[in-house]
Amino acid sequence: MYDGGEFNDVNRSFVNLSYTGIVVLLVTWWFRRMNFSLFVRMIPGMLTVIAAIILFYVGFVNIRGFEGAAYGILGFFLVIFAIISFIIAKSIGTR
Repeated sequence: MYDGGEFNDVNRSFVNLSYTGIVVLLVTWWFRRMNFSLFVRMIPGMLTVIAAIILFYVGFVNIRGFEGAAYGILGFFLVIFAIISFIIAKSIGTR
């Protein structure tokens, strides 16, 4: 019986990616709400960009084919979450 194989693994990766992105956004929002310095508020976004670069590199150089492309897509979406995190961190917001 066919259980989905690689498709289930890639699908699970996208679900984990959305959890990771939501955690990054929530931590950034919490840092902004606690009035930390701009550098501290940007740390989650910077770590996310570093993780995305590493994922893209591993997918492009070490793992080839469809699974490598999945790593690249995950890295791309992590960069999108990082950009949103930077926007949240830089916004002043009114209280």
